[in-house]
Amino acid sequence: MPPVLLRRSRKNLCPITAVTPDSLAACLSELDGADQEWVEATNFTASPGSLCLLPSQNRKLGRVLFGQSEEPLWGYAALPGKLPPGAYRLDGERSEKDAQAAALGWLLGTYGFGKYKPVRKTFPSLLCPSGADADLAEQMAEAIFLVRDLINTPAGDMGPAELAAAARRLGRQHKAKVRVIKGADLLRKNYPAIHAVGRASAQEPRLIDLRWGKNGPKITLVGKGVCFDTGGLDLKPSSGMKLMKKDMGGSAHVLGLASVIMASGLAVRLRVLVPAVENSVSGNAYRPLDVLQTRKGITIEVGNTDAEGRIILSDALAEAVTEEPDLLLDFATLTGAARVALGTELPALFSNNDDMAERMLSYGLAEGDPLWRLPLHRPYRRLLNSKVAHMNNISPGGFGGAITAALFLEEFVENDIPWMHIDLMAWNQSSRPGRPEGGEAMGLRAAYALIADLAKATKSR
Repeated sequence: MPPVLLRRSRKNLCPITAVTPDSLAACLSELDGADQEWVEATNFTASPGSLCLLPSQNRKLGRVLFGQSEEPLWGYAALPGKLPPGAYRLDGERSEKDAQAAALGWLLGTYGFGKYKPVRKTFPSLLCPSGADADLAEQMAEAIFLVRDLINTPAGDMGPAELAAAARRLGRQHKAKVRVIKGADLLRKNYPAIHAVGRASAQEPRLIDLRWGKNGPKITLVGKGVCFDTGGLDLKPSSGMKLMKKDMGGSAHVLGLASVIMASGLAVRLRVLVPAVENSVSGNAYRPLDVLQTRKGITIEVGNTDAEGRIILSDALAEAVTEEPDLLLDFATLTGAARVALGTELPALFSNNDDMAERMLSYGLAEGDPLWRLPLHRPYRRLLNSKVAHMNNISPGGFGGAITAALFLEEFVENDIPWMHIDLMAWNQSSRPGRPEGGEAMGLRAAYALIADLAKATKSR
């Protein structure tokens, strides 16, 4: 693909002027009479996302008026798909934040999933707006594209082996160390819960372990990697199974987040843990009311084999805390209850650390990548009690399901380690500018901003 974000100015760049209904009159007053007549003739009112293409005297495109959105990032993401071929620049002054949003938005507007059929490969280019970091915009876009590509790839081509291969490719790209434990070695290395959930699949279960960086705060990312979820012996109906290629969305997020952390060279000691399994049905599948062992020694009674994500995360979290990270962050497409509570576009955030959670929420708002905090209401922990094991993997009745799932995970995290759990959809149900239907990165930009701040604060001490 030709570059769509230009570093240096070229001749004959077509200006794009962002306007709102309130600023349209002022904008028109600066245009000549012919352009004013053209705007009025085309009935351009500067509604969000609308365009008015003004001709030049030599009958070429002379200027673009663009109806600015309340969300600048996604407003600019609409432009590459709407504008004619050519090179453009943004008119007027803007803050560094808005400039960065424009650069990233433009890049996100060029995404297409082309693994199985051709997609558009050429787009108009934009001169990187003054104040924007072009390298970071491209690194973030690459990370988001990685998340989308991994999720969009069907399970037949994105099983535990392929997910591990993707991690290895990322490791080679950034000179990170990647170790993969698979199959019976999971039992020998004491990851029994991951093995139990994944043993029924033709593809062996795995634990992917990526390490990068030698200085700075310890940042450990854990991602749920259920490459396909049949529900196990508690089999899902076809309607519930259809989108389960996206059940590895948590792993896609931590690999995407790792990508931008490494590409931008943040001063952190990064570790990424991904338990990768397929929750399948076969003669050796784990069963309802089985009692499973875990790395931490906590026993789990299986109330439902379709609540498998938290089981595999238990082993990964238990390993993650052994190095006492300064931040432990997990991403998981964990519960439908979170979607019922917050809808499909707003990830749920749980945390044992109020300060870290507030910072994460603040960055989410600043980046236009919001999350909503739900409580770790500990009285609900009793709903996970079991008569035969330390705990059950589900609560009866389903009420507060996102909370009880988070409380389950908290059992495997030490209280003094700042931990955040993000329960997310990882999927756009319909297409919008810059956000096509399919796999989506949610909370990634907020998490990167927080981690970048932690790295900067540590370096300045």
